[in-house]
Amino acid sequence: MQAAIPVNRLTHPLKTLRREGLSLILVVALFIVIIGPMLTVVLWAFAERWRYPSLVPTQWGFQFWADTLSRADVTAAFPLSIALALTVTFLSAVICLPASYAFARMNFPGRQGLLLSFLATNAFPRFGLYVSIAVIFYRLNLVGTVPGVILIQIVNTLLLMIWIPTSAFQGVDRSLEEAALDVGASRVRVFLQITLPLVLPALAAAILLTFVSTFYEAQGAFIIGLPNVKTMAVLMYSIIVSQVIVQYGSIISFILWMPSLLLLIFAQRFVRGNAISAGFGV
Repeated sequence: MQAAIPVNRLTHPLKTLRREGLSLILVVALFIVIIGPMLTVVLWAFAERWRYPSLVPTQWGFQFWADTLSRADVTAAFPLSIALALTVTFLSAVICLPASYAFARMNFPGRQGLLLSFLATNAFPRFGLYVSIAVIFYRLNLVGTVPGVILIQIVNTLLLMIWIPTSAFQGVDRSLEEAALDVGASRVRVFLQITLPLVLPALAAAILLTFVSTFYEAQGAFIIGLPNVKTMAVLMYSIIVSQVIVQYGSIISFILWMPSLLLLIFAQRFVRGNAISAGFGV
């Protein structure tokens, strides 16, 4: 008689097929929800003519790029966005990096609560927080000013500039520092020659991610900055709403993506998926 095939040998290929089918469905859904719209924006940015039912543009070119980049509002918003992002990144580094070192190396009352408070700014929708801050800024005459936009954007940088460096400082082997101190090195020299080189990749990743997030931040800049301060992200909103030419909005979106994409490609060499979550262990 032919031996019966065990049930588990039959169910294993079925489980494999189901798993592969589920993975395929997730990939297709990812393409439709994320990659598809991004690809459409890129195509529109270089399309001079694209009409239904063509699946791709029928005429390519840079005509709309010249029109977009010659706009006075674009030529004013782009350098302003770069300057704001650099300023916010610098101020965040000056404020947050010493604080992250203190969080990593010192025990003081309320330490855990303060760390969680930085996470709270990203745990809830920011629009309500921005509206509340706008009421205070209005009384301080900061609405519609560059300092007001800088302050509101610093709020967005707290999580990156506190948690990633804190985790990095905690990951340094303290025995290396103690050995250097034992042979007579000063604490400043130990920090500059031992601690700083070990945490520098994480610090670079935090700074780069802070610049990227500030460059395309729109809600805070919109609520606090208008009508006098218009960044590229805020300008994109007005162009999409007021213009019937799709290429203008697509080109602005493409310009916003490029610095972020290049910096994130560089930063991914240093930052890992557990860089922020490691802060929960403090």
